[in-house]
Amino acid sequence: MTISDFYQTPILREGARAGDIVRTRPVFAPQLTGAAGAWQIVYVSTDSRSQPIAASAIVLIPETVPEPGTGAILLYCPPFRGLGGQCAPSQLLATGAEYDIVGIEAALARGWVVAIPDGQGLGAGTGPHTFLAARAAGAKPVLDLARAIYRASDLDLPVAPVVAWGYADGGRIAAVAGELQPWYAPEVDLRGVAAGAVASDLAILAPVIGRGAGAGLAFAGLIGLARAYEQLPLRHVLNEDGLVAAAEARHLTVVELLQRFPQPLAHWCREPDPWNDHWWRRVLALETLAHVKSDVPLHLYHGELDLIVPVRAGRRALIAYRQRGTKVDWREYDGDHRSTAHWALSDVLARLTEDIANGPVSPPTSAAADAEVRPGA
Repeated sequence: MTISDFYQTPILREGARAGDIVRTRPVFAPQLTGAAGAWQIVYVSTDSRSQPIAASAIVLIPETVPEPGTGAILLYCPPFRGLGGQCAPSQLLATGAEYDIVGIEAALARGWVVAIPDGQGLGAGTGPHTFLAARAAGAKPVLDLARAIYRASDLDLPVAPVVAWGYADGGRIAAVAGELQPWYAPEVDLRGVAAGAVASDLAILAPVIGRGAGAGLAFAGLIGLARAYEQLPLRHVLNEDGLVAAAEARHLTVVELLQRFPQPLAHWCREPDPWNDHWWRRVLALETLAHVKSDVPLHLYHGELDLIVPVRAGRRALIAYRQRGTKVDWREYDGDHRSTAHWALSDVLARLTEDIANGPVSPPTSAAADAEVRPGA
């Protein structure tokens, strides 16, 4: 089966459940010395309207055999890689093109299975990637990936405790997964979540990014949110040049986006502040963190010198979760966005290891009893 055949968006069978396996195949991850095996998988997830969609991921099997009681499945949510093209982690790792593998290798060295979702719109999805839409589109494929691993007979993996870890936009996705797990995937034995460089309130962060050196990220966020919230057509906010640029941007990597669109976001829009619109303000409000109390321990960390996601954005997330009653701790590093991601590795792994050892937060519910009813909070 060729790459294009494997990632061809499948027609899902009637009655398909979130987490059902569509197809799997073994691959080689040439950069990873700690992986005994790797599998690309296509599985069922759901979109913002709770409709079934195809999602893809890569599952890495560790060479190291964990000590009894220390094994786990790590749901690893990497930072934003791009809106399209060869941005899917399951493709990057299989071709040896992934540039950030230190955290993955460290988790494999502990004997953890590492599962990395591509994210809605990448891999088996129909793009563009739903960048910034952690709540509408990002977190469900993460939780459904844990379900898929439980059900994937080809992988021959025992059911194990689950922890989630992400950085930047991946951190927002991991944090939201912790909020959604009790009602969306109660059968998943989630023990803890680590999230670095996260922003609680996009309504504050997005305009700042749109005027700075990372303006291409704001443009990508506009496209990603419009993809997740289909009632928000880009034609309402983009000018003619912006519509042409958006058609190009949906196929680009993050590096290409930053190089191609350095102009302030307002350059591509009908109004100076495209976020100052009733519907867009509502979407940004929906995408804030800490809508509800997270049942699992949450570990937040941030770089004091971070110029991409200012540290004050992370502190707001800390306060918001504490106000909800979440068990959350905070670690601040004397570094920028990139250096903090690496300096925090050992601390993150140590905290998640403690969460695994502390046992289940609550008894996992059987999948059959999962009513998938969203709480009113």
